[in-house]
Amino acid sequence: MGNTESVVVQKRLARFRPEERPVVEGVFDRLQGGGGGPSVAPGKTPAGKTLTLEMLQSCMSSLAPDSMVSRVYQCMCSIDSGLAASAAPGKTSTSAASGVGREQLIIFLADTLRGTAEERAPLVMAMSQRGAGCTVVTCEQVAEFLQDLISAVVQILVHRGRLQGWKPERMGDGSLGVKLLAEQMCSELKPSDQGGYDVSCLEDWIFRVSQVSLYLEMLVAEGLNVSLSGRPAPTLLPPCRETPWKELRCLLDLPTLMFLAPQLPDSYSAPWRLVFSTRLHGESFTRMVTGLTKRGPTLLLIKDTEGHVFGGFASHAWDVKPQFQGDSRCFLFTVFPRLRVYTATGYNQHFMYLNQNQQTMPNGLGMGGQHGYFGLWLDSDFGRGHSRARPKCTTYGSPQLSGNEDFTLDSIEVWAVGKPPEPEEGEEGEGKRSILDVDPEVQAMMEMTGKTLHSQGLREPEEDQEQ
Repeated sequence: MGNTESVVVQKRLARFRPEERPVVEGVFDRLQGGGGGPSVAPGKTPAGKTLTLEMLQSCMSSLAPDSMVSRVYQCMCSIDSGLAASAAPGKTSTSAASGVGREQLIIFLADTLRGTAEERAPLVMAMSQRGAGCTVVTCEQVAEFLQDLISAVVQILVHRGRLQGWKPERMGDGSLGVKLLAEQMCSELKPSDQGGYDVSCLEDWIFRVSQVSLYLEMLVAEGLNVSLSGRPAPTLLPPCRETPWKELRCLLDLPTLMFLAPQLPDSYSAPWRLVFSTRLHGESFTRMVTGLTKRGPTLLLIKDTEGHVFGGFASHAWDVKPQFQGDSRCFLFTVFPRLRVYTATGYNQHFMYLNQNQQTMPNGLGMGGQHGYFGLWLDSDFGRGHSRARPKCTTYGSPQLSGNEDFTLDSIEVWAVGKPPEPEEGEEGEGKRSILDVDPEVQAMMEMTGKTLHSQGLREPEEDQEQ
């Protein structure tokens, strides 16, 4: 154990719990189909005993595309076990023809499953280049790597039965979702001063974009069947309940869901439930309002006739009233043609607006901006809306979300995504509420005309439903 390789390997193995180390050390023999013979000292690979691409494919083929398996194999071959890092640019420690040694595999497992951003960056570089051995990588190469990685993660979720009630066959185009999510993650890459993407750029990116490490860990742990007690399998999808899949063609796809769900506060605290869909419930603003109110936080998804898909997250249950509501946890987003989220700027508090059947205020649903100039607006005359942002929505900093500023609806979905509010005490007697509660506009008009609101000071103010 005095040689350089064994010291490097032992340092890597020290990251794992004592009960996990035999699992990690045993992967090499298992991939070779052996494991019954005498054990080999950690850090040493006997002559002629290496892993081939075919061995890796036989283990991972059902869980990852062949192109991703090839990337993993070439990355393992690039590891210099003496330096405990990826081989120096322009060199390869082991040729792909000679296979992967035991110490290279252990270093790869340690750095992908328990490594830092600094240690993972050379691996991502190698997988993006597919063994080219250059000092920089292009954004296009990283995007292609991400598409393979995300495809593998989706394949794992399907194969392992971790869909949480979602039905990919009744959802949107997953292959398009893969490309959109890869592009979104790539958009976070920051080039070096020279304009390219070197290892330090990748390190910074991996540190900031947690999905890279999360997806890579999942690929390696699941693809190579490395079951570690200290790291349970991540839950990438929220549970889905009470959704009539047989009649539905969902606007969401799995990669889009993997992106949107972590953006929500307490994203996995409650199952997602479909509460309105034009495909199921028809084109009715009143029916949509019924689906929105008293449901807790909701996610609104819209597709316009130009094919753009976008929407908004409402952090509070919607109330029908001529005032703005919600808080800074609300956001707007786009799904197609680009996957992006736009959060509150702090400029104003025009987060949510929902009004109906009143003559003096706009009737419809709005998020961000102002009356007549919303970041997202659906008119109560169902079928029409607008997204106005010149140059950006003041509330969310979002650009125009729709294909045209004034758009025509193709379809809408509303998902309840949080815990519904608790029924208020005595809510069954809601029919006895004062007209002043039911219609705040009437209250405002009475005050303007000098009418005395005798009951106003005699009643306890009602608690806000979302508090």
